[in-house]
Amino acid sequence: MPALKFVRSVWESFQQTSGLEPRLLNNLRVVSAKPGRVHFELDIQKEHTNRLNILHGGAIASMVDLGGSLAVASRGLFSTGVSTDISITYVNSGGKIGDTIRAEAICEKFGKSLAFNTITFTNKTGDLVARGSHTKYIAIAWKDPKNIVEELTPELAKKSS
Repeated sequence: MPALKFVRSVWESFQQTSGLEPRLLNNLRVVSAKPGRVHFELDIQKEHTNRLNILHGGAIASMVDLGGSLAVASRGLFSTGVSTDISITYVNSGGKIGDTIRAEAICEKFGKSLAFNTITFTNKTGDLVARGSHTKYIAIAWKDPKNIVEELTPELAKKSS
């Protein structure tokens, strides 16, 4: 199964079973994925904005959390673990209602117990909006029978393409 199809299946699982993501990030789209890297985007709606009518930092924080999970999924874990640390630096406005914010989530290190991810966000003009880091505890996630880690191991993926 290609990384994009698998990551999208994990995102669908979030939408079906989570309380937060289907309400806040219901129109988020996973646009591409390969082992260790995911691109997604969100069309900014009223529920994503603050009282200044620009993208709320909390919406970005939620996307850092989800982005780290999707980056882990791109390495083949269906159950993406639990957060141990999230950090965000806000640099520019993410935009207003009707704009699209784009993100790239990268799984920088993927171990037996921890995964370290970075997520960067850009606005419609390509300016950096925010940079996040997300550490996930994944030791228990390795036991999920829906995992396809071997299939999405970067070295193996290169050999099979």
